[in-house]
Order: sequence, then structure tokens, then C-alpha cells
Amino acid sequence: MAQLNITLNQEEILLLLSENRDDAFKKLLQESLNSILKAESKEQLKAEPYERSEDRQDVRNGSRERQLTTRIGTFTLVVPRHRNQPFKTMVFDNYRRSEAALVATMAEMVVNGVSTRKVAKVMEVLCETTFSKSAVSEVCKDLDRDVKEFRERPLTEKYPFVMFDATYFKVREDHRILSKAMLIALGTRLDGTREVIGFAVYDGENNTSWTDFLLSLRQRGLNDPDLFTSDAHESIRYAIGKVFPGCAWQRCQTHFSRNIMDAAPKKYAEGIHVALLDMYHSKTVEEARKKRDAIMDEYSEVAEKAMDILDEGFEDAMTVMALPESMRRFFRTNNHLERLNRELKRRSKVIGVFPNRESVLRLMGSALLELNENLLFVKRANYHKADVAALPACREVLREIAMEQRKLSVA
Repeated sequence: MAQLNITLNQEEILLLLSENRDDAFKKLLQESLNSILKAESKEQLKAEPYERSEDRQDVRNGSRERQLTTRIGTFTLVVPRHRNQPFKTMVFDNYRRSEAALVATMAEMVVNGVSTRKVAKVMEVLCETTFSKSAVSEVCKDLDRDVKEFRERPLTEKYPFVMFDATYFKVREDHRILSKAMLIALGTRLDGTREVIGFAVYDGENNTSWTDFLLSLRQRGLNDPDLFTSDAHESIRYAIGKVFPGCAWQRCQTHFSRNIMDAAPKKYAEGIHVALLDMYHSKTVEEARKKRDAIMDEYSEVAEKAMDILDEGFEDAMTVMALPESMRRFFRTNNHLERLNRELKRRSKVIGVFPNRESVLRLMGSALLELNENLLFVKRANYHKADVAALPACREVLREIAMEQRKLSVA
């Protein structure tokens, strides 16, 4: 993807500092988007305008104007044309998906009687235009189709590492406001590429919902993963044992530390936290066990409950030690997935209460589809290729750990 540096001139800086900042931001955004279109054209052609180059792929053929409606106004963009191969841009697709999702969901709220005048006014302010019911209906159809294809696509890639987590949204149902759980799975391929491989909305987190979610992943093609990472929710562990009994489970070390520190007296929590971080970064599991024992010796009398949690959950929190060293830091926690959840929460604030479950899937599914593109092209787990080659030897150890985990869960 082309990189673009944007420089402000004196006139633009003064405009930003003036009282009419909204117009200034609109102008800057329009100019920035047009610059992005030019940069994309240059990258595809492999040449500047009028440049003679052996690498040139095509020639420019003028331009056309196209309008783009965003949350801060409608812009007229100058879209390049190419003579032989069509010009391709991600600008309109990304904006269309996120903007249409917001507009469709807010319009649904008005239709369902939620926050009537206020939502209608916000919708008009954000988009600077009004939308008829027929237009909203068409937008919803497009979004629902895109989200459905994304949710139900076959999982043809190999995902040896998978993270699970849930986030909650408020939904109006039967004249009540209820909290619904969105379960999300983030997979990592052997080459380090991360990808949102599944999501669904349920009434809550329980054995039935998590088992149904994992079954849907398996039916779509998730086969024989090596390691699952999640918090210690009992229903996640139950579902893994039912659907993927041969897969080892890594207890998220961030959540594990939080559980331990919450049970410790406040004056000892920081010291325990530092000691836990040192333990997590051990070279071998034997070294980590020695450090665990030292922590327990030091704090068992003043933080007995916290040390009991450490002792009980240690092995599950150190499953990742069976992996090659360069891979461990990417799968010891589910922090990557929690960052996605925080972004979903941020985007949902403008809605507040969703009118129904379908609108959660529509808006949050569209957001995940957009965020997934960033994961595919930018956010990778960069571990050593030699360690990838060594991974098959580690699988036997992970299988043995999985068997022990299943035995303990049954007991």
C-alpha cells in the first residue's frame, strides 16, 4: 500500500486555527482523499505523470468526479482513469461500508421509536443529508449481504492459533433493554497473518452458546488447531473440550495476573505483578516453575488467596511455553482481540441501545469486516521462520497438554 505524507501550508494552518474549523477539516479531508487517489494511481501505474519508465504498467486517461458522503459532509473527489486496466481504490469501499452501517442502524432506531427526534437530528448532522425508508432498506440489504458472506465464508486456510473473547452490547428486546454477548474468534495463520474468523450474537456466555459457536467454526473448516487462547471462562473451556478435545488451551496471562492481583492486598499487588511478568518471560517452563515457587514463598503468608490462584492456574497460563520462543509472546494473551473489542465499543457509543439483534450484527459485523482488512495487510505476528519449521515437533507436547487439561476438567 502506498504511503502518503500530507503537509499543511500557511493558509490551511490559519484556517484550522480560525473559528470556522469544520470547513477547514472538510477541506483538508477532501484534499487528503484526492491525494490518496493520486498515490494509488501512481502505485498501480508504477510511474509519475509523463514519466518514461520500463516499470510502467499503463497510462493515465483523464479523471472523473464522484461524490462521497461521510460523517462530516459530502465531498467531490477526482477519481483517476487508466486506459487499459481499471483504476482500483479502497477509499469508496471502506467509507461506504462503515458509513452505511452507521446510517442504517440509526435509521432503524428512528423507525423503532428509539430516541426519535434526537437520533434523527444526530443522523442529519453526521451525514448532512436525509435518507428515505426505501434508501435505508437498500443499504441494509447490501450490508446484510456483505456481513453474511463474511460470517459464513469457508475457512480454507490453516489457523494453528485461535483467540476467543466476548463483548457485550445493549439491545432493545420485548420492550426491555438487555445485554447481548458477541462472541468473536481471531485466527492466526502459519505466516503470522491474523484474521477475524468468526463472530455471532447470543443472549449470554454459557456452555450452549460457546459450544454452538465453536461448532459453527468447525463446520466452516476450522480443523485441528494447535492452541486456543482465552480468559478462564468456564463455558469456553467446556466448549473446547467438547468440540476440539485435542487442542491445548492457553489461559490469557493478562487476565490471570488480574485475577491474582485482585485477590491480593493492594500494598502487595504491584510487587506481585512485577514478579509475575518476570515469571512469564522465563526461557523454559522449569525456570518458570522455580520463579512461581519463589513468588509463593514470598507472598503466601500475606496474600494467601492470591497465591492459591497462582498455584491452581499456573500450568494453564504457561501452556505457551511448549511453543518456540519467538512465537510465545503473540499467543500468551488475547490482547490483540481485546483491542478489536475496544474499537467495537468505541463505534457503538454513537448508537447506545441497538433496536434489535440484527442491527448489532449489521453494524458491528461491518466494523469487523473493515478492521479485518487492516489485520490482513498490516497486523502480523512476526515470528522466526525457523520456529515455524519447528512447530510440528511442538504439536506432540501440545497434544499431551490438551489430554491433561481434559482429564483435570473431567475430574
